[in-house]
Formats: sequence, structure tokens, C-alpha cells
Amino acid sequence: MAKKTSIPSERRFPTAKQDAVSSVAYDYGTSQSHSPSYRLAYDDFEFIMRDELRPVRLQLELLKPELIQLEENIKSTVVIFGSARIFDKETVIKTAEQTKRKLELEPNNLELSFKAKTTERLLKRSHYYDEARKLGALITKSKKITKHTLTVVTGGGPGIMEAANRGAADVGGKSIGLNIVLPGEQKPNPYITPELCFQFHYFAIRKMHFLMRAVALVAFPGGFGTLDELFEALTLIQTQKIKPIPIVLFGEDYWKKLINFDMLVEEGIISPDDLLLFKYAETAKQAWQIIVEHYTPR
Repeated sequence: MAKKTSIPSERRFPTAKQDAVSSVAYDYGTSQSHSPSYRLAYDDFEFIMRDELRPVRLQLELLKPELIQLEENIKSTVVIFGSARIFDKETVIKTAEQTKRKLELEPNNLELSFKAKTTERLLKRSHYYDEARKLGALITKSKKITKHTLTVVTGGGPGIMEAANRGAADVGGKSIGLNIVLPGEQKPNPYITPELCFQFHYFAIRKMHFLMRAVALVAFPGGFGTLDELFEALTLIQTQKIKPIPIVLFGEDYWKKLINFDMLVEEGIISPDDLLLFKYAETAKQAWQIIVEHYTPR
């Protein structure tokens, strides 16, 4: 009988990283080895950034957060959407005072006048920041309502997103931030767990990651971004592309003023049953109770 030979535990081939940092891979001091075409494809930034490589970049953007979340044992999340412009009361008051002083110096400045008016309205909405923070804490410290521990995930920016991440941090928990490259408003807030703070280029991949592990979704008052994310989730559930999850619209007055859901039913554009895809809540406790009841055996 032939003697079995054991396979060495060490790798037989160098890793891609080892090849990439090896001076042997590149520089022989010749024009050929200095040519961009000679660089390893995966280590060639200019090549990776070509328009033709968009499918590769899409795949990388899908894979990186997926692998890291697997390593961090993130399996079930509660998504919290909301405006980047709704801050806590103290911050809004401070902004209002600064705007008022500037307006006194420039009384004809239309931009400042508009900001002063909107600041007044945002002050009335500042309680949503407090409720998002409370909800982040409730979710994070909760006992399991599914098979796995729940982790708060937000868009990673300021405002409502910051509040939810902050709530998780208040009780010593982890939370996720899915940032995206934008001209403004998207600096990562300081309450995201650093190893779970991601940045995206593609909105589509980012929105996919919002829902891949979601067991519930809470939408606070927000603008275009919040509406985009909310309606994508509603559409996926309505068309049975994903399993139903509880969707909570926070602030019934805001949402009913913004969207006439009843009119959509009356016009025959959606079915009456589609109104059952979401519920309203006014407090963090109410929102959390809706989520718990969805997963409580009947």
C-alpha cells in the first residue's frame, strides 16, 4: 500500500497581497517593468477605475460589507431611516441663534431668511431625534425576538441617523452605518461602531445592504433619500421579492400630510391590502411594540 503523504499546513502559493507588495513583481529597472500594463490588474488603480470595470466595482461593494458583517456575526438588523437635518433641540436652538445674528447683519439675505424659517419648523421636529435615540437603545438592549441579536443600522450620517446610532452606543451596543459619497451631509457620525462603518459609491448596492439582514424598518420624517429607501422596501414586499417585515412610519401627521395613501387606493393604483404593509407610531416604545408583536407567536 502506498504511503500517504500529508499536505503541508503552509500555503503552497504566495497570497495576492504578497505578490502585490513584492518588489520582484514590478521593478526590473526596464521600460517594460515600468509600464502601467505590467502592473497586477488588481493592484492597478487606474485600471480598476475604468468605466468598463463598473461590474467589478459593484461586486466589490457588495462583498466588502457582506464579509465584514459575517465576521462580526451580524445576522439580524433593524433599519432606521430619517432626515439628516433633524437634530436634537439644543443643536437646533444654537443654529437658530447663529442664523438670527447673521440675519441682523444681512436683513436682505434670502438664503438666511429661508434658513431662519425652516429652523423654526425643525425645532418642532427635534423630538424625533430624541425618539430615534430611545429606539436605538431599545433595539440594542432588547432580548432576542428573532433567532439572533438585533443590530441597529442607519445611513451613517447626522440627524436621525446619528440619533439611532447614538442610542445603541448609549447602552454599550454595536451599530452599523452605511454611508455614501455625497457633496454634503454624509460625514460618518461618531456613534457608529468603527469596524461597522461602511462607505458606498452605488446607491443600489447600499440599499440592498439595508435590507439583506433587516427584520424591521422604521422610517422617521425625511426627504428624498428617506422616501427612496422607504418605497424601495414597500415595493419589494408588495411584489414579494422579499419576505414581509414590519415597517413603521414614525409620525403619522407628517406621513399622511406628505403622502396621500388613501388616494392611491381610491384611484385603484394600489390595493387596500397594501395599506397593511406599514403602521404608524409616535413614540419609540410604540414603534418597538409593533416590531415585537410581529414576531410574537399568536
